[in-house]
Amino acid sequence: MDLRAKTGYYLLRAFTWMIQLFPLRFHYILSDFIFLLVYYLVRYRRKVVYTNLTNSFPEKSKKEISLIARKFYRQFCDSFIETLYFDRISEKEIKKRLTLLNQEILEKFLAERRPVILALGHYNNWEWNCSWPLNSKYKGYVIYKKLTNKSFDLFYYNMRSRFGIVPLERADTYRKLIADQNNGQAFASAFLMDQTPRKHEIQYWTTFLNQDTPVLTGTEKVARKLDAAVLFCLVRKLKRGYNQLEFSVIVEHAKDTQPFEITEKATRLIEDMILQRPELWLWSHKRWKHRRERPSEG
Repeated sequence: MDLRAKTGYYLLRAFTWMIQLFPLRFHYILSDFIFLLVYYLVRYRRKVVYTNLTNSFPEKSKKEISLIARKFYRQFCDSFIETLYFDRISEKEIKKRLTLLNQEILEKFLAERRPVILALGHYNNWEWNCSWPLNSKYKGYVIYKKLTNKSFDLFYYNMRSRFGIVPLERADTYRKLIADQNNGQAFASAFLMDQTPRKHEIQYWTTFLNQDTPVLTGTEKVARKLDAAVLFCLVRKLKRGYNQLEFSVIVEHAKDTQPFEITEKATRLIEDMILQRPELWLWSHKRWKHRRERPSEG
């Protein structure tokens, strides 16, 4: 890594060192201030957010859409502060702030030396989920795509791995997981399944939040090749700074499923989660930038 990237990384670490000098409740005051800047002054991706919300909830009034949007931006700023705080948070505090439900489901499959795929969405603060290995003796991966900015890439890599999870670059995923399985090693691997696939990779479309939507299928392909158990991770926000992660089974044996079955089931679960509290999803993401090509008539 070049000197410029290292300098940027250490500046980020210095900033998070200062953050940990104060409790999280203090930083939420800063989050409220950042919200005012981002929402009213900078107007960060306001058009994208309002368009996504309007198309997803055609039954809602402009007033209702605006209310969800403002709540989203508050959550967005909270997540930013929480992510920085996570870089220095103690094991004791993160265990208090993120509680796990149905952990025994995950542990059962791992004890049987079964590979486990964890399906998640960009919902609530997904970075805190990287602490779940604190409650398990088994190996855990999180699949990610390298960031263009090398300083941020190194920062996020080290932050995510500080409690035992292993960040695994997307291009290396299948080869590494197959190697672990061949070596008889138990592992769980977390995939974010609500991202937009690259246009040339689109293989499956579904209706998601009232819109025709291309869906990533790579998670399903890996799961079926591994014959993994696929679990869904539902993340609830109990109150500011306190979350709950609940595991549930999507399928026990991926190889026994039909093509796109896992993808469809996971998408429906993510959709249901969003509908419970829509402000917690990442509405600033350009999720619907691709349109399906329809055959020409005549």
